[in-house]
Amino acid sequence: MPRTTTLELHKEEMKFSAGHFTIFSATHRENLHGHNFTVFVALTGEVTDNGMLSDYGPLKRTIIERCHAWNETFFLPDRSPHLKLERDAKGNVLARFNGEELHFLARDVTVLPVANVTLEELARVFGEELVGDGSAMRRDGVLKLVVKCASGPGQWSSWEWEAA
Repeated sequence: MPRTTTLELHKEEMKFSAGHFTIFSATHRENLHGHNFTVFVALTGEVTDNGMLSDYGPLKRTIIERCHAWNETFFLPDRSPHLKLERDAKGNVLARFNGEELHFLARDVTVLPVANVTLEELARVFGEELVGDGSAMRRDGVLKLVVKCASGPGQWSSWEWEAA
């Protein structure tokens, strides 16, 4: 009889510090600020004959690499109806919001495929990158993957994927 298990990954290296602001409407946004984010990933699947779900080393390395890439950067959303982004020849970013102009150096900015920079969206983007088209997860026997992203103690958002 198959045995299902859940592996939970939450290592010291699975964290990043980043700045952002949340946009509440066409005229209201938060001030620029930052958080020390942490990431938690859980894999659920069947234990194989060799006593393990899968080799999760590559997944762990991908999570840590993403955290390193996002560390000490400022997040901007590229799908906001209220924020317009422009890049100059050097890749620097001009963000326009409600008559304001915010200037960022290219090296300091990560533009994300999100409508708003929120925990909900960060967990989704992180999870979608890990899962891809799902074929590697299914090949490794993963039936479900959960990504949680926190901006501080007691404040988490989760994103889930399940094999079809």
